[in-house]
Amino acid sequence: MEAEAHGEGETLARHEKILLELAKKHNYNVTQIYKEIVSGETIAARPVMQHLLQEVEQGLWDGVIVVEVERLARGDTIDQGIMAQAFKYSNTLIITPLKVYDPNNEFDEEYFEFGLFMSRREYKTINRRLQRGRLASSKEGKYVAARSPYGYERVRIQNDKGWTLTPIDEEADIIRLIFKLYIDGQEQPDGSYRPVGCRTICNILDQMGVSPPSATSYWNDASIRAILRNPVYIGKIRWNTKKTKKRVKDGNVSYERVIPPQEEQVFVDGLHPPIVSTETFYKAQAILKSHGPASVHRNAELKNPFSGLLRCGKCGRSLTYNNVRGVFSYLCPNKTCDCVMSRADIVEKRILQSLRQWLENYRLEWDDGTPTDEDIKIDIKRKEIAKIKKEIETLSKQLVRTHDLLEQGIYDVDMFLNRSRSINERMEAANNNITGLSRTLAEDEERAANRVNIIPKVEELLSVYDELPDAQSKNILLKDIIERIEYIKNKPSPRNGPYDNFELLVYPKLPIPTDK
Repeated sequence: MEAEAHGEGETLARHEKILLELAKKHNYNVTQIYKEIVSGETIAARPVMQHLLQEVEQGLWDGVIVVEVERLARGDTIDQGIMAQAFKYSNTLIITPLKVYDPNNEFDEEYFEFGLFMSRREYKTINRRLQRGRLASSKEGKYVAARSPYGYERVRIQNDKGWTLTPIDEEADIIRLIFKLYIDGQEQPDGSYRPVGCRTICNILDQMGVSPPSATSYWNDASIRAILRNPVYIGKIRWNTKKTKKRVKDGNVSYERVIPPQEEQVFVDGLHPPIVSTETFYKAQAILKSHGPASVHRNAELKNPFSGLLRCGKCGRSLTYNNVRGVFSYLCPNKTCDCVMSRADIVEKRILQSLRQWLENYRLEWDDGTPTDEDIKIDIKRKEIAKIKKEIETLSKQLVRTHDLLEQGIYDVDMFLNRSRSINERMEAANNNITGLSRTLAEDEERAANRVNIIPKVEELLSVYDELPDAQSKNILLKDIIERIEYIKNKPSPRNGPYDNFELLVYPKLPIPTDK
């Protein structure tokens, strides 16, 4: 697994060689090779296997060549039943170096099911040993998680198995700064210290240009709280504090995180050096505890009619709908964005005005009767799909031809495999092109269909908007005709107005005219 994780693919390469030699020996016409590096327990965690099963169920293959039947499924009884059923009802052979299994043969079926059962036992044994090894390593103070925490990097333990952590000097300084700011506060010009919270610490780090641990471009409160609560920074190892538990409800398996009993959890001294002192860490825990959990709104009623529609035109974040000094306003939640907030009622009024103006212009364009850019794009995509389908037909004939050349001895097996793989790659690329084009074509056709009924929808919205009972009703109608709305405001509104000194870009659910 370690070799596979580093991209070496040693196991796959070895299996591929074995199976190609088997195909050459028995003159099997191999036209597709599936590869998957997954340690998942279930079929649901194996996307390549799901794809193969779908094709087996469709009867696309006469047989599947595999090193051993145990490689097909290590899931529970349900997964094994799905696997056996797919091969049996599609009359698909399972070919291994030791035996060819015919699922419709009574004895082969029993042997196949027994092989799946044994593979399940093997998987459980391996997994149990792996978890036991992780637990034992964590008790020895080794670091067993896959990702290193911010401030450290994983290193192999010299003259021993396992991993530990070593501090990264630059990041370790940031960790110390975070704890210092949270405990002592931010120093003021007069030499005093002002208490700060996680959000203020985020702003300080962003202003310093410090890269956050996540893939985002700015720090967030959750990252700071996770750092403050992580005992790894005082040289401790914490493990098995949460487990995944399966539950069955209405026939569906769901997963939930649970906290195991205290005696099953691991909290020991690690082999790695601490970054902050124990006293500093527990001072931070006391402050976190005194602040208590964040308040949660019990009333889940939607208040924002433009929820999911209104976005910042500068950074792309969804605008929040907040009560600012007694007035509901729209503002960008991105602390690094300079987009200025505006009163919600003024934004709402401008959006409705924009819809009225757009409706008037669109009526004129619709009455024109000339083909739109969207109509032209749909026609081009339809022709392109037809062209690719003809190309696939040609490739299919070429694939049949390679079979003939193999039978005639003009191609040896290696040449046949290379040729069939090349043709299949081109067919796969062509099918992917058709899939992509078909998806965008369906979207374009849906937009084109909306051209027929978009006018009455907008008319209805504008006529009943003020009479609708709540924001939820407004939001449903708005989302039926609008994809998104971009909001841009560069300067605060003057004291005496105008208060609508912002720009709105409304995107209806159809192509926007090029001259608008």
